[in-house]
Amino acid sequence: MPPVKSRREQYSQATKAALLEAATRRFAEHGFAATALEDVAADIGASRGAVYHHFANKSALFEAVLDLLEKEMVRQVVEASANADGPWQAAMAATEQFLECCCDPVYGRVAWQEAPQALGWHRWKEFEAEYAYGLIEMLIASLVEAGEVPAMPMEPMTRITFHILGAAGIALAETPEADKQRVKADYLLTITHLLGGARL
Repeated sequence: MPPVKSRREQYSQATKAALLEAATRRFAEHGFAATALEDVAADIGASRGAVYHHFANKSALFEAVLDLLEKEMVRQVVEASANADGPWQAAMAATEQFLECCCDPVYGRVAWQEAPQALGWHRWKEFEAEYAYGLIEMLIASLVEAGEVPAMPMEPMTRITFHILGAAGIALAETPEADKQRVKADYLLTITHLLGGARL
C-alpha cells in the first residue's frame, strides 16, 4: 500500500496540476513568446514563486505541458488502433487518430506550431523521437513483420513517414477551425495512397 501523502504534498501536487492546466491554456491561446509566468500564476491565484518552485523557467514549464499533450496523443492513437482487424488497419486507424489529434486547437498549436520555436529544433526533435517517431517505428515494424510492406531499411522508412505525418500535422494546426475536417480528409486520403504504394 502506497504511503499516505501529507497535506503539503497534496497541495503541492494540486498547485502543479493547476499551473500545467493554466499554462496549457495560455500557450494554446497566446503562444509561447506571449505567455508570461506571472500571468500563468495569476490565473490560479498563485505567486510567480510558486511557478519557480515546480519549474526552473518558462521553457521547463512548456516542456512539461508538451510532455502531457504528447502522452495523451500516444494514448489516443494506441487506443484507436488496438481493436483493428490487422496490422494495416491498425496503422490506418492510428494515422487517422493522429490527424484528429492535430485538429485539436490545443495539441495542434502547442506541438506543431509553438514547440519548434519554444524548444529549438534539436530539443523538439528529441521530443518527437520519444513520442511520434517511436510510435511510427513500432507501427512500421508490425507491418513488416506481418508481410504487409517489404522489409526495407527501418530508419529511412520511419523518417520519411514521420515527415509525411509531420507535414500533415503542421498543415492541420494552421488550418482554420471550419476547414479542419475537410483538410484532414484530404491528408488522410493522400497519406493512405502514399503508404499503400509500399504495400505488398
